[in-house]
Amino acid sequence: MKTIQITAILSFTAMVLMAQAANAQTISTKNISLEAAKKVVTEAVKYAKANNAPGGAIAVVDNGGNLIYLERLDGTFPAASEVSIKKANTAALFKIPSAKLENSINGGRQALITVGHTFLQGGIPIIVDGQVVGAIGVSGAASAQQDEEIAIAGSKAKID
Repeated sequence: MKTIQITAILSFTAMVLMAQAANAQTISTKNISLEAAKKVVTEAVKYAKANNAPGGAIAVVDNGGNLIYLERLDGTFPAASEVSIKKANTAALFKIPSAKLENSINGGRQALITVGHTFLQGGIPIIVDGQVVGAIGVSGAASAQQDEEIAIAGSKAKID
């Protein structure tokens, strides 16, 4: 009988310790929602129209680089959609503007090209409470600079 009680107590103690260890191994992160992604795109479109962008594909991805929302303005070339998604993916996964990576390559770090991402200006991380919750990528505006300006405007949308 004492053996059964001791075994039960040890089993219970082991389960409690394992549960505590499991809790200690998890982290809490924020991620962008569809509603927030739409707000980001709305702000980007407002900026694009106010600054006479001839077009633009605007993509928002989550913090893992997965597409959440995409909008292609009238007059934008079809491939811009794919490029905007890849710019956003790059900004989300590297947690920095894609232009910084493009500048690194232009500055001599050609090895970055082999990583398999899109290192072009126009991808901006979306940050909430100090955490990257996603990213916005823009392609197809008047220039790479305007792509980035539109993305920056979108990234400043008020989201929770």
